[in-house]
Amino acid sequence: MRIARALTGDTGGQLMLTVLLVVTVLVPVLNLAVPQTSAWHVSTFTVTLLGKYLTYALLAVAVDLVWGYLGILSLGHGAFFALGGYAMGMYLMRQVGDRGVYGNPDLPDFMVFLNWQELPWFWHGFDLFWFAALMAVLVPGVLAYLFGWAAFRSRVTGVYLSIITQALTYALMLAFFRNEMGFGGNNGLTDFKDLLGFDLQRDATRVGLFIASAAALALGYLATRIIVNSRLGRVAVAIRDAESRTRFIGYRVERVKAALFAFSAMLAGVAGALYVPQVGIINPGEFSPLNSIELVIWVAVGGRATLYGAVVGAILVNYGKTVFTGVFPEAWLFALGALFVLVTLFLPRGIAGLRLPGRAG
Repeated sequence: MRIARALTGDTGGQLMLTVLLVVTVLVPVLNLAVPQTSAWHVSTFTVTLLGKYLTYALLAVAVDLVWGYLGILSLGHGAFFALGGYAMGMYLMRQVGDRGVYGNPDLPDFMVFLNWQELPWFWHGFDLFWFAALMAVLVPGVLAYLFGWAAFRSRVTGVYLSIITQALTYALMLAFFRNEMGFGGNNGLTDFKDLLGFDLQRDATRVGLFIASAAALALGYLATRIIVNSRLGRVAVAIRDAESRTRFIGYRVERVKAALFAFSAMLAGVAGALYVPQVGIINPGEFSPLNSIELVIWVAVGGRATLYGAVVGAILVNYGKTVFTGVFPEAWLFALGALFVLVTLFLPRGIAGLRLPGRAG
């Protein structure tokens, strides 16, 4: 019932979810049931690429929640995405066991290479999937809550808040680059073998990850939609539009901000956890501030404060990146910058602003 109410008037979201359902059903069938010689066959490479796009779309929804409805321009959400990815990467590395290059059943290859004698304490528990999945959600969520609580209680807002979120992801990137941190240094974590006993190189496993990514996007979208349509969402919009007035009438603004910022980070962590087994690697480059800036561009292109626009923007921009970098790889950043300028000048409400069905806030 709450889901139905959340989607009432959200024509764009309904259309997006319908398309997502159709694609989620068709792609596995066209990959597994249609012969490779057929023109209708969808390659495993395409399935993996689509799955990666869906994780980006979930990440964009997370950014749109805090930027579109709370007014927080976060330039550090790439950090929460990467932390979720590292949690899953640690589980996948523990699953390698004695099949690694050095054949050590307890230590990942990079630790053996660096002459580590025992597994660090913070790696314990990551041989269990449920623990890794929990950490992929909790670690970004707790970090975001603590960071947000400190920043919001100090009433840091606007460009200053954006700068310190970017400083957070940059600091994490520098830390994870260090070998002594125990996360693989600049090489990161890679050479994964299987997930829950399923070979990551099998077509069926890739399809399963694609379906999981689609399900996570749908559930993440619905959860976020329920929040923005609730009283909490209305308070968030009030904070965005008139924070001082909202504080004056008695709302604990810092609590609302911290809670939504943490929930957004948890969504980003889920996206990162689904991203890693599909691309086969996680390294400190995922913390790059440039990645977090790209997230904002996805949301701006799709349409801020629409949620479904964030999904559309993430998929279209990343598809354009895939095509463009294959033709003019060195010019992609210039094209991305030009796209952002053009959207800001001529399409300030993004693609979703062409038609605004059920626009909230």
